[in-house]
Amino acid sequence: MTKLSVNINKIATLRNSRGGNNPDLVKVALDCERFGAEGITVHPRPDERHIRYQDVFELKEVISTEFNIEGNCREQKFVDLVLANKPAQVTLVPDALGQITSNHGWDTIKHQAYLQDMVALFKSEGIRVSIFVDPVVEMVEGALATGTDRIELYTEDYAKHYHIDKEKAIAPYLAAANKANELGLGLNAGHDLDLHNLKYFAQHTPNLLEVSIGHALVCDALYYGLENTVQLYLKQLV
Repeated sequence: MTKLSVNINKIATLRNSRGGNNPDLVKVALDCERFGAEGITVHPRPDERHIRYQDVFELKEVISTEFNIEGNCREQKFVDLVLANKPAQVTLVPDALGQITSNHGWDTIKHQAYLQDMVALFKSEGIRVSIFVDPVVEMVEGALATGTDRIELYTEDYAKHYHIDKEKAIAPYLAAANKANELGLGLNAGHDLDLHNLKYFAQHTPNLLEVSIGHALVCDALYYGLENTVQLYLKQLV
């Protein structure tokens, strides 16, 4: 079954909006694990507007499932943070400074030499590496040359067009997934996956190892409660 990694960035945003420690980010992460999540994802940014760098150290101490740290490896502060905590996985995302949310994958051909160096650095410390890519076969092929363990397919376009034509929406992802499987690359996915579109994506994407979901899951938790929501997402992946 595809693993569910819960991205807790939005919990940190809520906490930071009032100061203090309510909600308690560490408790939420532990509760997500207790409710069945198989991983916790964080995406710290330089301005620390949601996940603070200190949060990462505190979470690393207590998380018993897979810890996934996403971020832009062009920021030395991010690289240092990952190396200091040695999560199960680092996901390399080409965010621009001040970007609200991730909106594109790496050009694994143009930046291949750079990514080779970064992948080698993290893997030398025993950290599994995933590269954020668009659902383009050439980008998947380029990722292989970097030495990465996995790719994470950026799924916003799928989510945007799912209700218009789900078969057409998933077609490029199926092609990318098939290429990743052919090349022996592990496959993750994330961005705007929710209770409406997740099941179809998981059922039609071969050998999908992990999905990382945050914004939609936290929004659903406002209505259904966190425990029930985690369970609802897990059911979509069966």
